[in-house]
Amino acid sequence: MSWRPQYRSSKFRNVYGKVASREHCFDGVPITKNVHDNHFCAVNARFLAIVTESAGGGSFLVIPLEQTGRIEPNYPKVCGHQGNVLDIKWNPFIENIIASCSEDTSVRIWEIPEGGLKRNMTEAVLELYGHSRRVGLVEWHPTTNNILFSAGYDYKVLIWNLDIGEPVKMIDCHTDVILCMSFNTDGSLLATTCKDKKLRVVEPRSGRVLQEASCKNHRVNRVVFLGSTKRLLTTGVSRWNTRQIALWDQEDLSMSLIEEEIDGLSGLLFPFYDADTHMLYLAGKGDGNIRYYEIGSEKPYLSYLMEFRSPAPQKGLGVMPKHGLDVSACEVFRFYKLITLKGLIEPISMIVPRRSETYQEDIYPMTPGTEPALTPDEWLSGVNRDPILMSLKEGYKKTSKIVFKAPVREKKSVVVNGIDLLENVPPRTENELLRMFFRQQDEIRRLKEELSQKDIRIRQLQLELKNFRNSPKNN
Repeated sequence: MSWRPQYRSSKFRNVYGKVASREHCFDGVPITKNVHDNHFCAVNARFLAIVTESAGGGSFLVIPLEQTGRIEPNYPKVCGHQGNVLDIKWNPFIENIIASCSEDTSVRIWEIPEGGLKRNMTEAVLELYGHSRRVGLVEWHPTTNNILFSAGYDYKVLIWNLDIGEPVKMIDCHTDVILCMSFNTDGSLLATTCKDKKLRVVEPRSGRVLQEASCKNHRVNRVVFLGSTKRLLTTGVSRWNTRQIALWDQEDLSMSLIEEEIDGLSGLLFPFYDADTHMLYLAGKGDGNIRYYEIGSEKPYLSYLMEFRSPAPQKGLGVMPKHGLDVSACEVFRFYKLITLKGLIEPISMIVPRRSETYQEDIYPMTPGTEPALTPDEWLSGVNRDPILMSLKEGYKKTSKIVFKAPVREKKSVVVNGIDLLENVPPRTENELLRMFFRQQDEIRRLKEELSQKDIRIRQLQLELKNFRNSPKNN
């Protein structure tokens, strides 16, 4: 029998990346130089938010999407945090509400006025205090309005009910810093990766760990649920320090389904999954490339499609929600790439080439919309419900009518499960102790230099005084 090459028929095998022209980019943005492994960027159908470099606190820009081009240096910022901002996320159901978390241990909710900021915003509509250490991650629940998850360096995940402005649940199963959180389609399961090299699938309302994998050969960094396929994908590092991806069955994490090495570079791999097209995008921090694959239900599960290449390295990537895409151009995904060296935010559209200009229903199935499926009380009582779907053909221009109302409350001690979260401080990590040591060494060095300069100045004054006394005029 003669050998024949295998051929896979796929409507996405010719997808290509198209970079926006310079006038449609955002230029002159002072992107943060923080080395925290986050995207520092969030985008929705109306606004683009970017964490910026700032002195004495943390701030981020919020720019209307139509306001492209050069951003002025004095452009107004959201600048209420006392520490560096580490993560920002837009509310999926209310387009002018954004959550931020910071090194100052707080999570804050901001309401952006219509048309964007006209002056610096320092007052948040809600300030959430419950973590005893800095907060590295925030995630909105995918189907429930006003439920927010935050993960801190105190190894805890807090679940906030924003209707009352309080933490209502605490997930306390991690033994080290939480690196990533991801929800399944209806938000009934939460997957986390942790610095203790473990992958966990957790029932968020009870905090019970349903599945746990100890990843010794594949050190996990990032995790993402693959839609409703009951599978997880993780990115990490192999024992030979090569970048790697692994596919898992969410109901059995005893062994990965497949592990595949990507390359030998050192930057963190960020995974992005599009449940509508079953496409997976892999973008490396510090790389300029974005690889994309198609996920199948049968072996080999992962089929390589193509690679978008660019010489400019990316610090992070924001992703446009489905209802913000240009369906007339057959756009199926859009990245907003942060290029720190140029101070540039560059939109990259992933496009399916089609000759017809009519609406392509096969690449735009019904997709999660902007209406929540549950209220906070329903979800907390144990109800699960799939997201409310919308058609991009007719509904993608509709705006949500939900309005955020911040509760009125006093700042006080935060007790969850009988534990005062602000008093229960875990021991400091080795990295934090080293950071404190080097900071103190820098302070000692600075004080020594000041004393040395003062000694030199005193000697100069003594010499001048001596010369003055010995001068002939004074004799």
